[in-house]
Amino acid sequence: MRADRVFAYGAAAGLLGDLLLGDPRRGHPVAAFGRAAGAVERVLWRDHRGWGALHTAVCAGGAMALGAAAASAARPSRTASVALTAAATWAVVGGTSLGREARAIGRSLDAGDVEGARARLPHLCGRDPQALDADGIARAVVESVAENTSDAVVGALVWGAVGGVPGLVGFRAVNTLDAMVGHRSERYRRYGWASARLDDVAGWPGARLTAVLAAASGGDARGAVRAWRADAGKHPSPNAGPVEASFAGALGVRLGGTLSYGGRVEHRPVLNGEGRAVAVEDIERAVRLSRRVGWLALGASAGAAMLRGRMTRRSARWAGSRG
Repeated sequence: MRADRVFAYGAAAGLLGDLLLGDPRRGHPVAAFGRAAGAVERVLWRDHRGWGALHTAVCAGGAMALGAAAASAARPSRTASVALTAAATWAVVGGTSLGREARAIGRSLDAGDVEGARARLPHLCGRDPQALDADGIARAVVESVAENTSDAVVGALVWGAVGGVPGLVGFRAVNTLDAMVGHRSERYRRYGWASARLDDVAGWPGARLTAVLAAASGGDARGAVRAWRADAGKHPSPNAGPVEASFAGALGVRLGGTLSYGGRVEHRPVLNGEGRAVAVEDIERAVRLSRRVGWLALGASAGAAMLRGRMTRRSARWAGSRG
């Protein structure tokens, strides 16, 4: 079976597996990678960009090498190749668990249990929950759903379409390294620089596709595009900006503003300032939009892979006829 069809069938099965099963409660491959990356960090850590770059290369490169070896071993069997792609897709995407966590917080807020919502928020994002009231928690959830739609679903599918199983696991490895060492703490300001920059590069195409699909499927395409064009560049993240702005415009809400991470207060620009404040019911709307974007991204990625495969085969036939 051709590689483009292997990806299309395997990614569809993997995304369906995520929809039905969510993340495994024990033995998650991403958690295993995180433990391995932590062990590498304990050996390599120095307050230096070069050592951080080595850490990134060892961990991300090792994950891609394992993915490539597994794909090579499975290649003689069409069934094994599709199954491996499905398993890799299921392992690296996290749309269902993202939606479950967001909805759990929404239910707590609906019931007036703000403390319960604060207790669950760290499962979804790194905000300081004690600094947030109910409205602030709802806004944080919608922003996290938007950003993680790109990081946990769309970006992986894009790179899977480009590089198959190594692309899937490589993207997830880079994204995980950024979460582990890419933040601006004193320990990781230099050591995590390479992981953060590589994550920016790897996340660029998925973030733009997420923004496009959110605009196309969110109910207010003009509002999404307007917010994206006007406000995305104001966000400190080159990839979260387009995604959050497009979601804000599509949902008709305001995102951004003051937030707190690890005791550090940040005053971020408001995204879609013409929108209304986020309400609890917008959490469910954001989750539904995220799911639509994920399935549309599967179609776009699989279609792009098959189109590229067709063009490659046509070019090969043309070159052969000339020879």
